[in-house]
This record gives sequence, C-alpha cells and structure tokens, in this order.
Amino acid sequence: MGTPSDNHGDEHTAGLSVGNLEIWSEAMEIVELTYTLTKAWPEAEKYGLTSQTRRAVVSIPANLAEGAGRGTRKEKSRYGRIALGSLYELDTLLQIAIRLGFVSSEETTALRAKLARLAKRLNAYIRHQEEPR
Repeated sequence: MGTPSDNHGDEHTAGLSVGNLEIWSEAMEIVELTYTLTKAWPEAEKYGLTSQTRRAVVSIPANLAEGAGRGTRKEKSRYGRIALGSLYELDTLLQIAIRLGFVSSEETTALRAKLARLAKRLNAYIRHQEEPR
C-alpha cells in the first residue's frame, strides 16, 4: 500500500477509507476553490486573513481524514464536529473578506453555496456516526 504521500494526490488509489467519503471529496474541492479565491487578496494579508482562511479550509478535509483514520464512530463524529466548526469559521472569514472589500459577495456565492451544502451533509454524517448500533 505505501504511505499516503506515495500516492501523489490520488485519493482513490491510496487504499485509505477517506477517499470513499463524498464529504471529504467535496471538502477537497472547497480547498481548491478557496485557495484560488484568496490568491487575489492583498499581499498585506498574506499572514493575516489569507493565512487564517486557508488554515480553516484545510482543516475541514484534514479533520475528516483524521476521524476516518481513527476508525471508531465516536472519533468520526468528534472530528466531523471539528470539521464542521472549521466550515463555519471559513464562512465567517469569507464574510469578513467581503466586508473589507477583498472580494465581492458575488465572487463568493458559489463557494458559500457549496459550504452550505457541505454543512448539511456533515451534520447528517455526524448524526449517522452518533446513532446507536
């Protein structure tokens, strides 16, 4: 199997269960969209809002992966909740960027719609993990 880094970004060949999670794939797409969006933000924000926004978005799929790697439903739920918190943080940071004029609300519409969809799916995932067996 090798290590995850041996797979060069192909989550489907990694042999890891995280690649089978649709919510993880959606979160990875949101990472790409967010990085693209933040490229145009002011250079002065490189270590400020841009960095914080990127950390928040990366935290979403990273926490889903960590929960999947730990294997128990309790841990999947716990890390799912952390991912959900990061999603809400990301949405707030995008709203701040709009208010500061770094991006227009129109430029974030599609991304924020994806966040809303993922939030619903994450909530369902968490509920499923917490259901008694």
